[in-house]
Amino acid sequence: MGPDTVLTLVQGALEVMLKLSGPILVGGLVVGILVGIVQAVTQIQEMTLTFIPKILITVIIALVAFPWMLHLMMDYTTNLFQAIPKLVR
Repeated sequence: MGPDTVLTLVQGALEVMLKLSGPILVGGLVVGILVGIVQAVTQIQEMTLTFIPKILITVIIALVAFPWMLHLMMDYTTNLFQAIPKLVR
């Protein structure tokens, strides 16, 4: 197994990681910006106000996207295990 193979495996793992974490992070970012705008407009500077909407949107996105995330992880893992004989040579 050469450096090119290792780089390909790492690149695949990073792509899967970004695909899995992307929707949750973008959702949290959007909600954080919206809450920040509301706080700036209303001048309510409560620190705990930002956490509850972020937690809720994170849980909602995770629940909605869970089947897709599970399918993506299973496909990646299956492909990785199937590639082991080719990688060992």
